[in-house]
Amino acid sequence: MVKELGPKATKPVTCRMFETPIIELFSRIHPFSPAAFWVPTLLLLLGYEHHRGVAPLRLVALVAVGWLAWSLTEYLLHRFVFHWIEGKPWQRRFHFIFHGVHHDFPQDAKRLVFPLGVSIPLGLVFFLGMDAAFARDTAIALFCGFGGGYIVYDGIHYFTHHLPARSALGKYLKRYHMVHHHAGVEGLWGVSVPLWDYVFRSYSNVARAAKR
Repeated sequence: MVKELGPKATKPVTCRMFETPIIELFSRIHPFSPAAFWVPTLLLLLGYEHHRGVAPLRLVALVAVGWLAWSLTEYLLHRFVFHWIEGKPWQRRFHFIFHGVHHDFPQDAKRLVFPLGVSIPLGLVFFLGMDAAFARDTAIALFCGFGGGYIVYDGIHYFTHHLPARSALGKYLKRYHMVHHHAGVEGLWGVSVPLWDYVFRSYSNVARAAKR
């Protein structure tokens, strides 16, 4: 089942991913759903940190470090997991479900972000990892920055595909991501933060086209 762009359009903007109707239903999500869940959750955690008496400057510094950790995670996931493609059928299926569908149908707004059934367990895994490595107050603050970075990423990703760019920064980010989609995928792995493409020298030749 496909949805057409318009009366004269022939290219579909979505596809059916799963034969099981209930799984197919929950494979789609409104793009603002992650923010609706995670923003209140992260604010409650920050309130808890404040109530516990964590020094404001320390809290801000830890949140910033958590955000930086998210930006690196965003880059690594996009480069080494979402674009991992091998020849076996299950490997191709894995790629399609996690990211290939987005490249095949980039204007499908309901498959632009992780369903909550994926982002919540993943968030819990990351938090437990931080909690195991650091003191509880430190882990919570880091996770707030990490989760905030994820929400910003979702917002910027939605913007690059569905909203007009008016500022110089917005135009740059939009060109940056569109080049990743349309001129090759061997680079431009960042979405919300291009920093790591520079650090790891993956700001490839296709990136130069984004400046033209």
